[in-house]
Amino acid sequence: MENEAAICVAPTSAPKAHPHKLKELAATAICGNDITSSCLYVSALAIIYSGQYAWVALLMVGGVLFLFRSIYGEVVGALPLNGGAYNALLNTTSKSTASLAACLTLLSYMATAVISASEAMHYVHHLWQGLPILIATVALLAFFMGLTIMGIGESSIVAVIIFITHISTLTILVVIGFAYLFSHGFDTLILNYSQPLQGSIWKALYFGFAAAMLGISGFESSANFVEEQAPGVFPKTLRNMWLAVTVFNPLTAFLAIALIPMAAVAQNSTALLAYLGEIAGGPWLATLVSVNAALVLSGAVLTSYVGVTGLVQRMTLDRCLPQFLLITNKKGSAYLIMISFFLLCVSILLITRGDIGALAGVYTISFLSVMTLFGVGNVLLKLRRNRLPRPVRASGWVLIVAISAVVAALVGNAILNPAYVWVFLKYFIPTVSVVFIMLYRIELLLFFTYLLEHVWRPIAKILPFKSYNMIRLVMKIKSQEFVFFTKGDNIANINKVMRYIVVNEHTNRLKIVNVLKEGEEPPKKLMHEIEVLDLAYPELEVDFVIIRGQFGPELIQELSDKWKIPKNFMFIGSPGDRFPYGLEELGGVRLVI
Repeated sequence: MENEAAICVAPTSAPKAHPHKLKELAATAICGNDITSSCLYVSALAIIYSGQYAWVALLMVGGVLFLFRSIYGEVVGALPLNGGAYNALLNTTSKSTASLAACLTLLSYMATAVISASEAMHYVHHLWQGLPILIATVALLAFFMGLTIMGIGESSIVAVIIFITHISTLTILVVIGFAYLFSHGFDTLILNYSQPLQGSIWKALYFGFAAAMLGISGFESSANFVEEQAPGVFPKTLRNMWLAVTVFNPLTAFLAIALIPMAAVAQNSTALLAYLGEIAGGPWLATLVSVNAALVLSGAVLTSYVGVTGLVQRMTLDRCLPQFLLITNKKGSAYLIMISFFLLCVSILLITRGDIGALAGVYTISFLSVMTLFGVGNVLLKLRRNRLPRPVRASGWVLIVAISAVVAALVGNAILNPAYVWVFLKYFIPTVSVVFIMLYRIELLLFFTYLLEHVWRPIAKILPFKSYNMIRLVMKIKSQEFVFFTKGDNIANINKVMRYIVVNEHTNRLKIVNVLKEGEEPPKKLMHEIEVLDLAYPELEVDFVIIRGQFGPELIQELSDKWKIPKNFMFIGSPGDRFPYGLEELGGVRLVI
């Protein structure tokens, strides 16, 4: 083990310009277009399974979403970094567990983009019968790929226009619908309520609730681009999304029950709100709803691009995905992520031939699983990072009720559509395989080297790569250095850090950095203990470094530049309430104890 002393001075380079941060309207629009587009299909789903009590099932969904506001608010408030459930689990458990959540989120975004783009073009097809739906869907996916490559600021302008148009259209539909109801009487409503249910009311509400939970898909999106939002905006996006779906989804379902005979609901389920608009206001309102549907579903495609970009960037920084994905253009956009996502979406669209049912299987299970894992991440945050400051705390009963509700919805959807489970696995297993190959690439390379040297010797002579090439690649991967900032922690905590790094990271080099103020004495006892601990981890080359200065964002940035170590390869213990900086100010430094 080497010891190094250094005097840190303030960086002499000019401070980096901060990118434009999204305000409340723009951030709400980006994630809101996804979640509020649900009213275009969720009312029909809820009515099919809950009949005349569909609006009650949708209110139940609004209640669950209210509970998740505090769950998401606590997790992201404590860990305000892109990545959603992946980020929550990465800072509370192992990288492999966090990667499972990331894969589920990626699948959710992929299915969202393809379903939304395809459905949008189906609505346009109602207005223009000659439209080739498959080609138009690919064109729409390509359009939003180009838009996100231009930058999130430009994307947010489009999102705001779509969001305001959508909310305005829904308001017009609800107002005209209730005016029609009060002027034409309640005969249809009374007739529908006289219809018998299949089974008990509790069974109807359960399956209606399970199906209607799809109506809050998109709620997790805001957590995946929280770093692009201005301070204090994130909890406002949660509140705004909750208000929108809790108000509009039950109201549109109630109006559909009040104005449309139950038998006609199933016949017009693919464009139920357009049919509702035609009854309440005539062809002009049906056309307005159809145009709005195409726009907001297109906005949901944009949400997928923005959300998946934030998530993949974070995963790539953590070496869960290939590093070339981080290459950016002059706008600062990671365009290779957008292009890769576009190609994956097109491939799924062509493979399934636009079969919405198959994609819905991926969508349902992945989205509900992500929400469950977010709840689990909150539990782990309380148990393992309880000292970490956070603006809000979800109570124990909130966690129990919310997680139980989502698991119940997941089970309900599996019972309703058992074939969806197999469809989901067909997409989930390849996605997990790619990520886990990256996570365990050292072990795979060493295993391949063994085969070349001991099993495939005759074949190895004609292969273009040799075993020593594999060893060099392993050494290059493991040469990435990591840093742990210690406040003079006891040896047990440092042992936890070293064990975590050996298990979760591909490295053989670790700097343990102790930042001291002027006049403070180096912790000689700790230095000696680390020398002893270093012998227990022969796979790690440990340097104990003493830095004179003030720990904070400037020092982290300076050391990151000096040592060429990305900030997300730097670790700290959980800070307490007196820590003068927010975790987001540290630039991606991770929590390890």
